[in-house]
Amino acid sequence: MDKQDKVATFAGGCFWCMVKPFDEQPGIRSVVSGYTGGSVENPTYEQVCSGATGHVEAVQITYDPTVFSYEKLLQLFWQQIDPTDAGGQFYDRGQSYQTAIFYHDDEQKRLAEASKQALAESGRFHKPIVTPILPAQPFYPAEEYHQYYYKKNPAHYQRYHVGSGRKGYIEAHWGDVRK
Repeated sequence: MDKQDKVATFAGGCFWCMVKPFDEQPGIRSVVSGYTGGSVENPTYEQVCSGATGHVEAVQITYDPTVFSYEKLLQLFWQQIDPTDAGGQFYDRGQSYQTAIFYHDDEQKRLAEASKQALAESGRFHKPIVTPILPAQPFYPAEEYHQYYYKKNPAHYQRYHVGSGRKGYIEAHWGDVRK
């Protein structure tokens, strides 16, 4: 990690679907799938999915803010989720699939709150924005087979991305965000 690099942490439901959009951007050093927000140290995937640990699936992004700003990360985050769903994301239901922004400093908190308010005021959604903004907590990388899943298992990733309802939702609410 270079001196100017920063870290951002986002929970957006299944972490498999949260890596690719960020990984494809300039200035992104790494996107690690993992678990945060819970009470058990070094939880396993099975423990997190059971709901007993309090963790959510999340991604931790190391980025160069001089190339890709935190504001751009926030914009991209909002475009990957249903911010009005408190019960999980798309096909994946339950606490471990809830959304959240975990801030690492006061500036991230301020920018996250401003972006949430702007989204709420935009009229893009007809229900309240329920994604919480929380202080960063210990982050535990997920098992290796979860890391960069879209690269390791592209066919399965694509089927899941479409079949879970995420791809259709994003297109319906944001159009083609890759433009």
